[in-house]
Amino acid sequence: MAEPVRARRLTDHEGQTLQRLVRRGKHGSIRVRRALIIMASSSGTTVSAIAQLVAADEDTVRDVIHAFNDKGLDALDPKWAGGRPRLITGDDEAFIVATALTRPEKLARPFTRWSLRKLAAYLAGNPTRVVTVGRERLRQLLHRNKVSFQRTRTWKESTDPAREAKLDRIEEVTSRFPGRCFAFDQFGPLSIRPCHGSAWAREGKVDRLPATYRRTHGIRYFHGCYSLGDDQLWGITRTRKGADHTLAAFKTIRAARPDGAPIYVICDNLSANKTPAIRAWAAANKVELCLTPTYASWANPIEAQFGPLRSFVMGNSDHPNHTVLARKLQAYLRWRNANARHPDLLAAQRRERARIRSEKQRRWGRPANQAA
Repeated sequence: MAEPVRARRLTDHEGQTLQRLVRRGKHGSIRVRRALIIMASSSGTTVSAIAQLVAADEDTVRDVIHAFNDKGLDALDPKWAGGRPRLITGDDEAFIVATALTRPEKLARPFTRWSLRKLAAYLAGNPTRVVTVGRERLRQLLHRNKVSFQRTRTWKESTDPAREAKLDRIEEVTSRFPGRCFAFDQFGPLSIRPCHGSAWAREGKVDRLPATYRRTHGIRYFHGCYSLGDDQLWGITRTRKGADHTLAAFKTIRAARPDGAPIYVICDNLSANKTPAIRAWAAANKVELCLTPTYASWANPIEAQFGPLRSFVMGNSDHPNHTVLARKLQAYLRWRNANARHPDLLAAQRRERARIRSEKQRRWGRPANQAA
């Protein structure tokens, strides 16, 4: 029997990139959808479950996974061909990219960043290599070489000394015991405010939501549980994160397998998830807590399920209060669990809602770590 297709292990940078795409990317875009496939596969979700999640054919899911294992994050962007022959040589293009990636101060220019106009002017008059190029063509060349104008950001890499051991254990339990493997995480904060989203509307008649000036309802957190073997998602809305609420969620997971055999719960390193009381209860009830490494919550399989939750319940909404929001969340969970194995219905929902989110990035190999 052939070995199941699965994305290789993610690096910290890859996991964080995919998680950001899934949670904040443009709904329905190819990159978000492919990120969702990779993210879910790397966390142990089966190909059939992923196909139902993104409303795609299983062969399409396998192609994306194989492409990611071969090319890494380049698999997020399909390659397009065509266009007239290039008028700028490969050496000229390499020089343009190198110049754009060099801080202007190092080239004796009195500013901290390039604009397209300043960069084009420098290339046309520099003493090293003269390259005459228009601003639009310059933008296209930079885009083709994956150089874009971005905000400066900080980055984190897992410093957990047990990082590899924790990822190995998560990989082992999701591969060997998918029917007894569960995931838990808190989703939020959820606030009562109009949320932008997507919907069908007549051209020129954008569906608008009212603005909010006062938010008096406070926030809530959705405590979610996900069964990898059954592809079922459930949870409850709480006013805060706390060890008592986490323990209550773990007890619902234990109740899902009342046979008394060991089960495995994947969760992050939040202090409320690993108090002495929780650890004692887990040991007494044959529950193994598989903690994700520090700053690597993307390794939790439930992260792939929160994207659709945000898209279908929070997006394009204006809930009046938390009670209504909680009811909508539960209604979506009932619909999602009842139709998890009906790809035709999921495809119809996708065409009507046009929003799909959530997944991870890589498979479970051991690529070399790269600093962001």
